[in-house]
Amino acid sequence: MGHAIAKKMLFQPPVHKYPPNSNFFSLHTAGSHTIQAFFIRATDDGYCILFSHGNAEDLGNIYPWFKEVAVKMGVNVMCYDYTGYGLSGSPKNDPGPKEEHCFRDIEAAYEHLITTLNVPEDKIILYGRSLGSGPTCHLAKRQSEEGRIPVAGIILQSPLMSAFRVAFHFRYSFPGDMMCNIDKIPYIKSPVFILHGRRDEIVPFWHGEELYLATKEQYRYPPLWVDEAGHNNIEITLRRTGNHNTFFDILQNFIVYITKHPHGICVREGGREGRDCI
Repeated sequence: MGHAIAKKMLFQPPVHKYPPNSNFFSLHTAGSHTIQAFFIRATDDGYCILFSHGNAEDLGNIYPWFKEVAVKMGVNVMCYDYTGYGLSGSPKNDPGPKEEHCFRDIEAAYEHLITTLNVPEDKIILYGRSLGSGPTCHLAKRQSEEGRIPVAGIILQSPLMSAFRVAFHFRYSFPGDMMCNIDKIPYIKSPVFILHGRRDEIVPFWHGEELYLATKEQYRYPPLWVDEAGHNNIEITLRRTGNHNTFFDILQNFIVYITKHPHGICVREGGREGRDCI
């Protein structure tokens, strides 16, 4: 029962599907079906952002924005649709969208980056917005496990601690809960940058705060709390309030940081920053 409630809360694909786009291609997942993705190349040897979109979004409505991101930031960008979203397929015997499908979807996208496009794993930045924070934290934790190469960095925009915690102020993860990022983020061994609007009406602001505090100290990048922003308007709010840093500047500053401090910052006693961690 709880699992069904969490699923209903999490997954609400756009009703209208986008038309076929020559810039999109198919990926095969471990679930033996195909999902849609796109890759925008802006550099031959720089960073690549692997973006996991939010709920009620799909490739059709995020493609124009990420063309701008790629050009203005000089990074490559790969995005994918979750099972059951947009033109992505869904297995007949196990229809999506579902949490486990989302995890397989991002794994398929990541595998395409490192094997087909030959992107070095330490040049990949995982970026998840809202619902997308779930597959992002899943993959970041997996890559932080023994024997794997951690990704270069993590960006979480308007992230959730877990599905149940969006509606209830639970202290623990209960059976049936999904996207339990709060249980995974302490194990991530890559710098983590969290952005959240203080007036978020969908995922309460304290989710971002708690995820920041749960991140291992050496991997905490200073978070961005946007006073006037809600759930879906951080970029617009920064522009409207005359912030001296544009949204692109803010992301670029994080890229500069992970280039200088790929292992995060060790913290000395008294809270002062120390040397790079190794």
